[in-house]
Amino acid sequence: MPETYAEIDHRFTYHPTKDEQVTRYVYLREEMKSMAHKIMEACPPGRERAIALTKLEECNMWSNAAIARGE
Repeated sequence: MPETYAEIDHRFTYHPTKDEQVTRYVYLREEMKSMAHKIMEACPPGRERAIALTKLEECNMWSNAAIARGE
């Protein structure tokens, strides 16, 4: 839980991209895409595979948020 209004404000504020962050965004996105391909190849179609891909997508979004918000 957020402890302060400042933390809430930080979470809901636009964080413009800094030049050196782009490299990390691209790196993580490519790694996650590679993992998604592996999941598609190794797992049969179904609910479980769909959830695994959704969670990987969530991981990508939270990783991006960590980079954007953390600096």
